[in-house]
Amino acid sequence: MASKKVPEINASSTADIAFLLLVFFLVTTTMDTDNGLVRKLPPMPQSKQKQEVQQVNKRNVLPVLVNSSDRLLVNGEPTDISQLRAKTKEFIVNPNNNPHLSAKKMKQFDGLGNYMVSEGVVSLQNDRATSYQMYIKVQNELIAAFNELRDELSMQQYGKKYLLLLEDQQNIIKDVYPQRISEAEPKNIGGK
Repeated sequence: MASKKVPEINASSTADIAFLLLVFFLVTTTMDTDNGLVRKLPPMPQSKQKQEVQQVNKRNVLPVLVNSSDRLLVNGEPTDISQLRAKTKEFIVNPNNNPHLSAKKMKQFDGLGNYMVSEGVVSLQNDRATSYQMYIKVQNELIAAFNELRDELSMQQYGKKYLLLLEDQQNIIKDVYPQRISEAEPKNIGGK
C-alpha cells in the first residue's frame, strides 16, 4: 500500500494577516499621556555672579501650603481647591486696598499710562507626601489666576484676549501682572 500524502497548509498569507492585525491594534489603541507643567525656568546663574536675596514685605506674600493629606491652607486658612483661584486673584488685585492683601505701587506703561501694580508673591510649599494630582491642581489654579487677570486687563484695554494681542501689548500686560510664584523645596508639613 502506498502511503497517503498529508496536504500542507498554505501559510503564504499568514504574515500578511499578522501584519494587518498589528497595524489595526497600533491604530486603535490609545496611550496614556502624562500631565505636567509647561514652565520656562530661569537661566542658571553664572559661576561668578552673586546671588541676590530680595527682602519681601510679609504683607506681600500669599502663603499656600499643601499637606500630606492634600489639604490646602491659604494665608493660614483651610481652603478648598475650588477657591484658590479667586483668593489668588483677590490677593494680587487688592481692589479695596485691604492692608492684609498685597501692596500696590503706581507704574507708568507705554500705551497704557499709569497703572497700579501689585507687589504680591505667591509662596507655594508642599509636603513631601503631597500627591502629584493635588500638586498639579494647585499649580493649574495659580497659573489660571494670573491668566484670568491678564485676560481681563487685555479685554479692558485692547478688546482682545491676552494670547491674541501683539507681542508688545502682551509684554505690557505681563508687566502689570507678572507671574510671581515662589516654590519652596517640599518639607514634611504634616497631615497623615
